[in-house]
Amino acid sequence: MSYALITPAAEEPVTVSEARDFLRLDNGDEDSLLGDLITTARDYLETISGLSLVTQQWRLCRDDWPSSGMVSLARGPVQSVEAVTVYDGGGTPSVVSLDRARLDGRARPARFYLPALAGRCAGVNGIEVDFTAGFGAAADVPEVARQAILRHVAHMFVFRGVVSAEQQPAGAPDGYDRLIAPLKAWRL
Repeated sequence: MSYALITPAAEEPVTVSEARDFLRLDNGDEDSLLGDLITTARDYLETISGLSLVTQQWRLCRDDWPSSGMVSLARGPVQSVEAVTVYDGGGTPSVVSLDRARLDGRARPARFYLPALAGRCAGVNGIEVDFTAGFGAAADVPEVARQAILRHVAHMFVFRGVVSAEQQPAGAPDGYDRLIAPLKAWRL
């Protein structure tokens, strides 16, 4: 099972202007760096939380479909499942009807039920599930995520002379784990 990002987010949850204001910078001399740090902070938050903040298109590739008909989609919240494609041994695709499919996109992880494929094996990455994930536009991203990104950008900005932008994030600010705790999926 693997995930592939098909269409990345069209915007970042935090703008360069917002980061500049947060850091109390008077001019745009560091705007390019701030843009890179925002992307790094968002990537980091999405990786450790399992979330997609701004709307993105993803593809889940599986070798088989569980006999229960239920699969987990780890890049939530999931807005919709657009297509399920199964490839036969010769590589010929067939699109599966989603008439009986059910999606619980707000669950952590999201759950997708498709009984038509229960117990089916299709070979290595022979089943593809295309779905849309994210909270929506940048304005729809939870404030706690936006604050985590701004604080992380500030942390990386302070250490910009020590750690290059390509090597970020070298660390996270104090209290970061507590700040993002509501965003993480906890397992017992």
